[in-house]
Amino acid sequence: MDRRKFLKNSALTSSLFFVPSFLKAFESVDTSRLGFKRLVVVQLAGGNDGLNTIIPYNNDIYYNARPRLAITNDIIRMTDDLGFHPSLAPLRSLYDNGELSILNNVGYPNPVRSHFRSMDIWQTASDSNTYLQSGWLGRYMDIYGKKPYNAIEMDEQLSLAMKGQYFNGIATNNYKVLYKTAKDPFFRNVLSHYNDTHLSEHNLGYLYQTMIEATSSAKYIFENTKVKSSQQEYPQNGFAKQLKNVAQFINSDLDTKVFYTSLGGFDTHANQQNKQARLLTQYAESISAFVKDLKQNNTFKDTLVLTFSEFGRRVKQNAANGTDHGAANNVFVIGENLKKAGFYNNLASLEHLDSNGDLKYEIDFRTVYATILSKWLDADDRIVLNQDFEKLNFI
Repeated sequence: MDRRKFLKNSALTSSLFFVPSFLKAFESVDTSRLGFKRLVVVQLAGGNDGLNTIIPYNNDIYYNARPRLAITNDIIRMTDDLGFHPSLAPLRSLYDNGELSILNNVGYPNPVRSHFRSMDIWQTASDSNTYLQSGWLGRYMDIYGKKPYNAIEMDEQLSLAMKGQYFNGIATNNYKVLYKTAKDPFFRNVLSHYNDTHLSEHNLGYLYQTMIEATSSAKYIFENTKVKSSQQEYPQNGFAKQLKNVAQFINSDLDTKVFYTSLGGFDTHANQQNKQARLLTQYAESISAFVKDLKQNNTFKDTLVLTFSEFGRRVKQNAANGTDHGAANNVFVIGENLKKAGFYNNLASLEHLDSNGDLKYEIDFRTVYATILSKWLDADDRIVLNQDFEKLNFI
């Protein structure tokens, strides 16, 4: 066996589901409850500055803390106290239609300012002092997933959020390339030499089963994705391309319940204004196009979009006209049937900060997950999250 070729092609298997029958737990769970509703997660990587996203435009403390960074012009005033960054104008219609809920002050106890650690906490739904090897969406799929393509991440690599204890989501930024790779003669040659005895061997069985699931998933996605071009025009950027592909999968009625997307670059320690404005423009224009695409195909009613970032930024700007790592932040939830649209809660006090000088968190992010799992995905959130969290009222 050609080791180099083996390793190269094995990269495909790292992104794929694996459900070894002899390992799978939760057999008593009724997986028929998976339903038709879909969740699309948007990760704003780097720690988006929530205070310059949802702006307390009547608060003197905000302007005093950010003499060169506060947004002063073209704020989209939504309430008497809070407004949108000008770049979020494409989301105005969602807000006005009751299709956008904004949760302020979302975080967790004892917040961590490390990008990697805080992202792990958000992706695994762990306490800040607990380290987990599986993600909250992966654990959801452990229980309710049936096929390898039930959860897709629009990237080359799988995030921890999508890795379960027993099988993982699938990662691909190009399903046609995935299919072509799965048809590689190397895979065919390896698979032609396995037999049922191999599947009962722990490591070898894992490898063979993973490769079988890999080829099966790639084939399913390729053959069931409709190639008809979307009538909706999308912006020309990588994030929009991710959402366009997600819309194509949803509108093709793929049996996929969770999609994971990301937009990076929000770590704005220096010269923040233009950079964040550009990123928020990409986010808002892409989300707007995505929602319009789903509405044109009557699939928006069964889709919920969750946007988060691993932390917010400090209240005070720094000397480089940027902001440093903070704590609590806002979370966006987009959907057609929100129970509480608009601002779910008020912004935390800018005067009474936590012991580190950051915004105090009010909503534990895991209550957002518990709400989505329980009320949207009809899942047992206590099993997935390993704790019983309060349910919120936004859906």
